[in-house]
Formats: sequence, structure tokens, C-alpha cells
Amino acid sequence: MTQLTGQERAQYVQSMFTKIAHRYDLMNRLMTGGQDVRWRKEVIKLAKMRPHTSLLDLGTGTGDLAREALTQFPKARVTAADFTLEMMRVGKKNGGLNFSSADALKLPFKDNIFDAVISGFLMRNVTDVQQALKEQYRTLKPGGRIVILDTTRPKKNLLSPFIKFHMHVIIPTLGGMLSGVREAYTYLPDTTEGFLTAEELSVRMVAVGFKRVNFKRLMFGTIALHWGEK
Repeated sequence: MTQLTGQERAQYVQSMFTKIAHRYDLMNRLMTGGQDVRWRKEVIKLAKMRPHTSLLDLGTGTGDLAREALTQFPKARVTAADFTLEMMRVGKKNGGLNFSSADALKLPFKDNIFDAVISGFLMRNVTDVQQALKEQYRTLKPGGRIVILDTTRPKKNLLSPFIKFHMHVIIPTLGGMLSGVREAYTYLPDTTEGFLTAEELSVRMVAVGFKRVNFKRLMFGTIALHWGEK
């Protein structure tokens, strides 16, 4: 599947997330050992929000990141956007969010309207990373912040065999048992290994105009947090 490109890949990803939406949050907890909860808090911290910040959570899924933002800043103006309707339907059951259907490559928002744009596990799924970054840059106000939480290709080290076993055996098996869609949890590890390195994503961010770009690795180098400013 990772060989698919363009619209064909976009349709596959949308279909896949539609199928696993009902178990998506549970699998995130299990795959990360609950660390994703802490990572979301860190994303909001790096976004440098204020009480009335205008925030876009892009690729929001069921809205976990957006809810964390509102938990910390109840008066913030938060837009939770995704292109998979079923993910947002599942998220709506918990209430409290302003959901918006949006394609990351062609955002339905005006220029310079958000103080911060954040995303969690979005960028490895888009068909054009550079275009997605350009759209986030366009919608940010001057001085606005971008924060990206995503997988990254891990560097080889002594733990590499164990990481590979976890990604290609444990995750697909567990995901298949809980969601009934093993293929989806084969795709997710594959995209981790096929995605940009943390350094490469930083270069892409700088190329579209972001300043003060930085990143740090998490979870044995399989996850990275990137941030920068317009």
C-alpha cells in the first residue's frame, strides 16, 4: 500500500481510518503505552497558547489534541479539522468541539487567521508533505506557531530489533484483534519506516518559510515533535 501515490493513496487512507475510527483512541493508548497523553500536553505547551488563542488542530481524528487544548485554555477558539468524516463522528460523541471537514492540501480557511496550527500523526499520511506545510504556513498569522507530532524513521541502534518486532508483529496483531482490520496496523508501521527522518522534515519546514525550527525525538526515536514559527 505504501507504494500508492496521489489520489489513490488519499482514498486508501480515508477508507482505512473510516474502518478503524471506533478503536483508534484505544489503539493509540496501547501502542504508545499511554505516552500519547503526555505528548499531547507537550504539543499544547509548544504551541505557546494564550487564553483566547485561535487554534487549528489539523488531522484531528476524534479530537484528542483539540480537547487537550480546551482543557488547558477553555476560552481558546479551537477548530478541529479532518478529512475522514467517521473519525469526526466518533469524536462528536464526546461533545464540546467545533469540527470542520478539511483536506490538508487545500485548507478551507483564509490566510493569516490562526495563532497556532497543530497536528498529531497527520503528516506521514498526506500525499504531499510540502503542500501540507505550505497550507499550514498560509493560514498562520505572522508570528504564529506550528507544532507537529508524528512518527519518524528511527536510527539504527541496539534496540532496533526489538523496535522492529514491536512495530511489525505486536502492533498488527493487537490492532487486528481489537479493530478487525489488521491491514491498517500493517500500514501504520510501514509508513513510519517510509516517512521522512526528523532532520528531513525540519528541512521541509524551513523550505516553506518557517523560522526557529526545532525538533526532539521520543519513544526510542520512533516519534518526533517538531515546532517552528511563521
